[in-house]
Amino acid sequence: MFAMSLAADRAVLAPETRPDPEPGPGEIRLRVKACGVCRTDLHVVDGELPRRRTPIIPGHEVVGVVDALGPGVEGVAVGQRMGAAWLAETCGACRYCREGQENLCDAPGFNGWTRDGGYADTMIARADFCFPMPEGLSDTEAAPLLCAGLIGFRAWRMACRPRPVKTLGLYGFGAAAHLLAQLAVFEGQSVYAFTRTGDAAAQALARDVGCVWAGGSEAPPPEPLDAAIIFAPIGALVPAALAAVRKGGIVVCGGIHMSDIPSFPYALLWEERQVVSVANLTRQDGLDYLPWAVRAGVRPHVTTYGLDQANQALEDLRTGAFTGAAVLVPREEGS
Repeated sequence: MFAMSLAADRAVLAPETRPDPEPGPGEIRLRVKACGVCRTDLHVVDGELPRRRTPIIPGHEVVGVVDALGPGVEGVAVGQRMGAAWLAETCGACRYCREGQENLCDAPGFNGWTRDGGYADTMIARADFCFPMPEGLSDTEAAPLLCAGLIGFRAWRMACRPRPVKTLGLYGFGAAAHLLAQLAVFEGQSVYAFTRTGDAAAQALARDVGCVWAGGSEAPPPEPLDAAIIFAPIGALVPAALAAVRKGGIVVCGGIHMSDIPSFPYALLWEERQVVSVANLTRQDGLDYLPWAVRAGVRPHVTTYGLDQANQALEDLRTGAFTGAAVLVPREEGS
């Protein structure tokens, strides 16, 4: 097994060779075909999320082929293509699990944070937290859907819950936003993309995937928004988004980490505007989203890297060197 691993005393990943792990009860072993590079991985590497376990192999947008089954696994076959996402396990017993909110579990586990993830050519995952991957998407196309796609989908459904959304703003036009924009356009919404000032490449991508407008995050949209979703980890975007949504509008914060939100006038929140956050995901989110994304024709704009180029992929994500999503591809055996 070859992996890129993060130790407690490092801020970069190092190559590591280990014996192939064996799946335990209820687990499967995936031969990894592709693993997306998510901003959450960057938060883990940069220490913006506290390190729960070291050394740790990051990665939680994992598409692989099952090559071993642990005791007690049912409904999964060797050779089946499966996906592993951020939520790796839950306790199943706390109030949140019992009430259908497993994303808020009191004792969860996460691939690439508390369990070794997919920056490797082999990975162990709980079978009951993996998803059968739909046909019609290649491995590299499917991988970003497992977090960027899923968290965008959960944030979008939350944004649409209070009342119908016709105009939707997306702040931070990276992996999640460019996937969600395609789904929202498919559903008949007008999507407005807010990027870093002067980011012509991201604005061009936004227009390519159907956004009706793209501009800098400090610019007001051409018309009031029914809802806004913030994917960039920048707290100052919260008051900016509140100023852009109409009365009764909603602002959804879609990231796991964000810088502090600055103080802002109460007038921005008044008139029944809302600010809410999205935390993690549920397995039902995945079961709902993946076939929906296929029906909607969602396709990521992908930049691929070799697994041993993981540090470069993370640095390129940090500096905005690519548009869309990045995906690591392990070397095939014998190559």
